[in-house]
Amino acid sequence: MGFFRERNCYLKDYNLSFKDKCKRFSFIFTFYIFCVVGIGLGILYSVGGGNWSPWAIKQLMRFLLGLALYLIIAFTNLRMWMKYAYWIYGITLALLVGVEVMGTIGMGAQRWLDLGVFQLQPSELMKITLILALARYFHGAGLEDIRTIRSALIPIGMILVPTALILKQPDLGTALMLIFAGSMMLFLAGVQIWKFICVGILGATSVPILWSFLHDYQKQRVLTFLDPEKDPLGAGYHIMQSKIALGSGGLWGKGFLEGTQSRLNFLPEKQTDFIFTVLSEEFGFVGSMILLALFALIILYGFIITVRCTNFFGKFLAFGLTANFALYIFINVGMVMGLLPVVGVPLPLVSYGGTAMLTLMMAFGLIQCVHINSDMEIGRRGSIDDE
Repeated sequence: MGFFRERNCYLKDYNLSFKDKCKRFSFIFTFYIFCVVGIGLGILYSVGGGNWSPWAIKQLMRFLLGLALYLIIAFTNLRMWMKYAYWIYGITLALLVGVEVMGTIGMGAQRWLDLGVFQLQPSELMKITLILALARYFHGAGLEDIRTIRSALIPIGMILVPTALILKQPDLGTALMLIFAGSMMLFLAGVQIWKFICVGILGATSVPILWSFLHDYQKQRVLTFLDPEKDPLGAGYHIMQSKIALGSGGLWGKGFLEGTQSRLNFLPEKQTDFIFTVLSEEFGFVGSMILLALFALIILYGFIITVRCTNFFGKFLAFGLTANFALYIFINVGMVMGLLPVVGVPLPLVSYGGTAMLTLMMAFGLIQCVHINSDMEIGRRGSIDDE
């Protein structure tokens, strides 16, 4: 398709002062982010029983740290991220390997590295660094290169290697997000549709084989998705309680701090994966639509930044990060509504989680960086000297 293909361009002097960058800074985009985080803090306050501890206060501190990263990244030079994209991807890949060697086990999975001060989840970082590396690769490759099978194998390998490591942790949700985000970038880079059809057919015929590699709890999640009423007090408990909470909110909800499913602890993982159901129960259909509308505005603004950017690297980076954010929402909301299997994907900026909050704010910082440097011309074929 080559949707973002453009003529070759070359480096030219492009040095914005800090004052100029401040003028280009999108306060509207930042405002939408603040609104979503504010809703998330309110819901975490509610599920904590009307207390800032244990979740809301920690989430606030993480957001403030993430906000600092957001601002720092936003005012950096876009060429720097392109220059070091492969290095950043390689470091994150090494961290994933480190998880296999000395990772910390939590909730039955080995996904974290204990750094003393905090625990780092490299799989969350990979969601950003993979997109960064793919944007760098596609920026330097021509359309005729992308359409050859040999050249397409390189980005496919960049997607599959971390996906395999993450599946081994195991973390099916993150692995699927990497595959979906990578596939969208491949398609928009110009990979022909027939190749995706071939891969889809191959994947469909490989389902019995792939099924044998799934862990027992993952198989149970798929079976529960197909028939949650079969074991309502066991494997289907999460989905059944989630549906009850969603439906009980009605149009306007039961009111703030009045959600019975969460307050009486009927709803499991209420502060993480199933936090959207708490919002729906307390603020009803209207409250849910307001949050989804804010999400839609962030996604729309991300795509507007993508279209307005004049360099190919920035276009692909902004698109990939925006699409990744949209995947978070699609999977989580579909999951809690019983439309998708439960795969452990949090609701972005709302669910409790440290690494997820920090990596999302870093991703927004990169999108803001693309917006500020939207007029920057970056040479193709690797000419990326800092100036």
